[in-house]
Amino acid sequence: MCLGIPAQVVELIDAELQLAKVDVSGVRRVVNVALLDGDVDVGDWVLLHVGFALSRIDESEALATRELLETLGAPYEQELGELRASRIE
Repeated sequence: MCLGIPAQVVELIDAELQLAKVDVSGVRRVVNVALLDGDVDVGDWVLLHVGFALSRIDESEALATRELLETLGAPYEQELGELRASRIE
């Protein structure tokens, strides 16, 4: 199952390749931010899907969405497991 998951940008990795490091519930990985309008800043919240940041979301929406996803239990844990397995640091 692939979910759109809230992630917070923790580092800008490569401006030319449009890569940033994000944190998803403690799991960090490098993602592509090229689909976002405008510049991305550390601290921004994004909606992440299969390695791409699809849109910016505000912090309250990010936290509410993450809380809802956590109630899914196994599917959310599976998604986090897949993120851990595929992370690039």
